[in-house]
Amino acid sequence: MKKKNSENIIIIEDKLSSQSLIQCTWLLTSALFISMVIIVSFQVSSFGLFSGSESNPKTMPEVSVVELLKKVTTFGDHAIIIAPAPAPAPDDFYSHFSRGIHRSLPIMKEESKLEQGLAAARKAIRKASFVDHKNISNGSSVYHNPSAFYQSYAEMEKRLKVYVYEEGELPIVHDGPCKDIYSSEGRFIHEMEHGTHKFRTKKPHSAYLFFMPFSVTWMVKYIYKPNTFDVTPLKQFVSDYVRIISSKHPFWNRSSGADHFMLSCHDWGPHASRGNPLLYNTSIRVLCNANSSEGFNPEKDVSLPELKLFGNFISPKLKTPPPANTSRPHLAFFAGGKHGPIRPILLEHWKGRDTDLLVYEYLPKTGLLENDYFSFILRSKFCLCPSGYEVASPRIVEAIYAECVPVILSKYYVLPFSDVLNWDEFSIKVKIDDIPKLKEILMAVPEDKYLRLKGGLRSVRQHFLLNEPSQKFDMFHMILHSVWLRRLNFRIG
Repeated sequence: MKKKNSENIIIIEDKLSSQSLIQCTWLLTSALFISMVIIVSFQVSSFGLFSGSESNPKTMPEVSVVELLKKVTTFGDHAIIIAPAPAPAPDDFYSHFSRGIHRSLPIMKEESKLEQGLAAARKAIRKASFVDHKNISNGSSVYHNPSAFYQSYAEMEKRLKVYVYEEGELPIVHDGPCKDIYSSEGRFIHEMEHGTHKFRTKKPHSAYLFFMPFSVTWMVKYIYKPNTFDVTPLKQFVSDYVRIISSKHPFWNRSSGADHFMLSCHDWGPHASRGNPLLYNTSIRVLCNANSSEGFNPEKDVSLPELKLFGNFISPKLKTPPPANTSRPHLAFFAGGKHGPIRPILLEHWKGRDTDLLVYEYLPKTGLLENDYFSFILRSKFCLCPSGYEVASPRIVEAIYAECVPVILSKYYVLPFSDVLNWDEFSIKVKIDDIPKLKEILMAVPEDKYLRLKGGLRSVRQHFLLNEPSQKFDMFHMILHSVWLRRLNFRIG
């Protein structure tokens, strides 16, 4: 009730009717709810859940991928290409809103901290990319931009945390082959699960990346039906795995898998990844079969070196770098079967036809130790590395170990670590059509260039070593660095 005091000023009676009380309570509740909506909406949009420019495709400006990739900072003849992260799949406003409501403020702060860390890392790498790298590289040009590489590596060591999903059971998950031709797959999984490195975190909200530790090689061994060439069981396993982690955890759905990665050295790794469309198109796939004509996308995928181990170790003959004065009487060497479309061409033109360019389908069985495979590559200046059924070949890594200059004979192969490594400084690429002129091409390589290529091999050797435990700049760290670059949306090269 209203009444006037002696000064005719209207005042409110202390006692309110029950109806008035209900109306006031309703008004206050509504005002409080609207305030919460505004605050939460502001916070959620600040952390990229449905903000315009980067996260929600509905409000992004229509810019083509080609235009995005034109955002280039040049440095000499090289460039740093900066591309935005893949946007989440479109959701309606209310799903975003409800997701924001249920995420606690500490979690949102942690995610904001991660994004700030990425921004700081990008800034540091941009700044380093303009530093004169001649002093850093000690005259070596095996890196596109040494300053940017060392800075991005340092940022990785400083910041990167990887959450390894615990879902799944042995042997297909949390394990992989650690010997024979798919060794790099099993060794990475083992190191990620059991290594002494500092990159793994048990706190998923503190992770920049999420690793799905299934082994495609073990899928082929345990659930594939031999001789059927039916990869459906592999695709179904991957589909089920993604369904499980996306239903139990919020992280896959939050980014549509863009900050998740899988790793496989098996030829069928790309086929298995088709089990989930987002995994195939959005996630980071680390693959030995890095064939750009079969869906491998170097802007988001990573080329994995293929390495054949014997009993979990490389051949003792390749364990240490050969002396610089090692005699190399043979111009070039290859031994291998007629696998795929390229090797038959090589064998047709050069098998048994030249005493300097040694090409065998099978090595002659002489019983002499100097006629084994690794002795041949140690005594050859160039090692021929043709693709087989698929683009990758363990011969490339073996040639690097032996400091035998790799001759890449392949189509559509995205070479490992080519984001940072300048392969022209330690290998030679020969077109398939030029195989008949192979000896002429190799003989025309000047001695000073050959010595420079050989020196480049010694410089990059550390990046292709599988150490146990892992060591700085070795293969394990370089694989992680390649994935880290894609998380940063940087490509150096």
